[in-house]
Amino acid sequence: MKQERQNRIRRLRRAARARARIHGTAERPRLSVFRSNRHIAAQLIDDAARKTVASASDGELPATPKKGAKRLMRHERALWVGRTVAERAREKKIEKAIFDRGRYRYHGVVAALAEGARAAGLKF
Repeated sequence: MKQERQNRIRRLRRAARARARIHGTAERPRLSVFRSNRHIAAQLIDDAARKTVASASDGELPATPKKGAKRLMRHERALWVGRTVAERAREKKIEKAIFDRGRYRYHGVVAALAEGARAAGLKF
């Protein structure tokens, strides 16, 4: 119980450090990433208005056609989520964002999501 609480506090501190200088506005919202062991999601947040402008997650994808190669598929899903959230942002006339990796390292699927968003035209 005590160890779980300490882990939670460490996780929250990591997130706070990453977000210390990040603040989204209507013109340049914050692209926040959530990654679990199975899924990845992203949302564009206007912190001034406290509203989510656009979002996407890999739960919106159709069922995966093949089994195996999970790592490759996770990266493909992350690319898809990044492209999708960037396209939805473009529909709302948003071209720039601030990338918020949260408590996750800019590595693996988090970097793949950013790469997908950049490929679809979102600048950060």
